[in-house]
Amino acid sequence: MTAAETRTDEALAGLGLLDRERIVARPGFNRWLVPPAALAIHLCIGMAYGFSVFWLPLSKSLGITASTACPELTLASALFTTTCDWRVADLGWIYTLFFVLLGSSAAIWGGWLERAGPRKAGVVSACCWCGGIILAAIGVITHQLWLMWLGAGVIGGIGLGLGYISPVSTLIKWFPDRRGMATGMAIMGFGGGAMIGAPLANLLMNTFKTDSSVGVWQTFIVMAVIYFVFMIGGAFGYRIPPAGWRPEGWTPPAAKSTMITTKHVHLRDAHRTKQFWLIWAVLCLNVSAGIGVIGMASPMLQEIFAGSLIGLPDVGFAQLDAGQKASIATIAAGFAGLLSLFNIGGRFFWASLSDKIGRKNTYYASSSSASCFMRWRPLSQAWATRRCSFSPSASSCRCTAAASRPSRPILPIFSVRSSSAPSTAGC
Repeated sequence: MTAAETRTDEALAGLGLLDRERIVARPGFNRWLVPPAALAIHLCIGMAYGFSVFWLPLSKSLGITASTACPELTLASALFTTTCDWRVADLGWIYTLFFVLLGSSAAIWGGWLERAGPRKAGVVSACCWCGGIILAAIGVITHQLWLMWLGAGVIGGIGLGLGYISPVSTLIKWFPDRRGMATGMAIMGFGGGAMIGAPLANLLMNTFKTDSSVGVWQTFIVMAVIYFVFMIGGAFGYRIPPAGWRPEGWTPPAAKSTMITTKHVHLRDAHRTKQFWLIWAVLCLNVSAGIGVIGMASPMLQEIFAGSLIGLPDVGFAQLDAGQKASIATIAAGFAGLLSLFNIGGRFFWASLSDKIGRKNTYYASSSSASCFMRWRPLSQAWATRRCSFSPSASSCRCTAAASRPSRPILPIFSVRSSSAPSTAGC
């Protein structure tokens, strides 16, 4: 051991396990070891996109085979009822809380993250996200919707925010030569979390399902434990570069770019600029389009296409037996995973492309393509003769009813989602 290493070890001895100074990388550290740690966290919190697989089972948590409906139920009474099953619309508010709290917590605690370091933020994220899911499991057991809102929605949403921004901040520091790609690597795991989580959740629910339980609360607990292990592992895998570090052989470009301002705007003053609100509006509209569909992807596919998914085009959702509903639930979980797969690809593709053609041109390209696909996607009566085919947009598996089935309005299933770097959500 060299004298420099001895001094470094002595300095670390007085630091806490989660302190920022402890995770400063030593000379020779391979920066490509950081992306797997970021993915470990983002793949876990990305299951927020797959929560739609729980909506239909939770809507029958009392009736088990059929929902115990109460016509007089309101949203306020649904929060505390123990005798009526929840409606899918009541459960969907959890999804809304996810992303409201994600954005809010990222904005509020972003500065703290830079001071405390990504490891501490990652551990707090793991505790909030997994602890929130366990609290939601207690809400299912006691049939208290408000507890699910608080656990998964509020506490879990805070975990989402901290878990989302910690890899982005860290990877940008390690890849100043490829900032777009670094952001894409950080956020593609979030888009891909449902690809693993949705099928896993469906498998666990089928495993734990009994005559007296739909298997959701058991699934929540198992997934919370699994996610906690991986998120803690990811948090402890974080390293940050020492001050002044640069990739070997790379120097910042000397040429000035019209895309880079020479003026400095402090974070506390950013909201006073028109550019901030224009970007905020673009991202808000961009994100809302995708989340609105992803949040209901599983129940939408099951209830709209019903028997068509298993070769019974004339059979509606209500006429399916338990085995058939289990089959289409598995298909719907796969559909949620498929959305997630193209979410991954879109995030990484657009973010990496922005390094080549610039951020503004990438926004033009992604927004224009999304607009074209949204106009093209609505299903016509002529398409109703097809049973199942892959969309040319490569964003989803389209399963439609037979021509003899009465036509009904179908939502266009495509959108773009963007966070920190341009990206797409195949939904």
